[in-house]
Amino acid sequence: MATKKSMVVFLGILVASVVLGSAIKIDAETMNYKFYTWVIKSERVPIDDVDGHTVGFVMRGAFYAFENGEVATTNTVATNDYIKGSGPFMQYVSIKFEDGSTIIIKSHGMMVGTTAGSPGSGAYTSEIVKGTGRFEGIKGTQSAKVKYFPLEKGEVFAKGYGEGTITYTLPPK
Repeated sequence: MATKKSMVVFLGILVASVVLGSAIKIDAETMNYKFYTWVIKSERVPIDDVDGHTVGFVMRGAFYAFENGEVATTNTVATNDYIKGSGPFMQYVSIKFEDGSTIIIKSHGMMVGTTAGSPGSGAYTSEIVKGTGRFEGIKGTQSAKVKYFPLEKGEVFAKGYGEGTITYTLPPK
């Protein structure tokens, strides 16, 4: 009888541990950063429906400086549909940290053009698509704002700077 009672108590504790253990919430972490971005390659094709309408493809590089002192480089591949520098865009950003770990993010946003017709500023929100290394299994979002410098002679797309926050969770180890 004592063995049966011990087994029931043991199973009760086991079930309670599983239920309570699965209810533990993992708090999201954040990484705040500032960045500087430049164009690697840009192609724009005019659309003849309204003045200043282009559809484009842009590859950008960037340097991220995080609040915790970490740095990372990025490669961005984006498409855009602008009228005089304003309109929607979609991009994939690959962030590579010094230890080789990566975070890949997909973003959608809107760009606001300047009176000269070039991009002036933009804001976007993003979803984390994948992580590698210490970011394997990462889930989360990113939000950021960017401002662009006026175009210099010979530039086809502006350099920019901004800041953002990556909010994420990692699977338990």
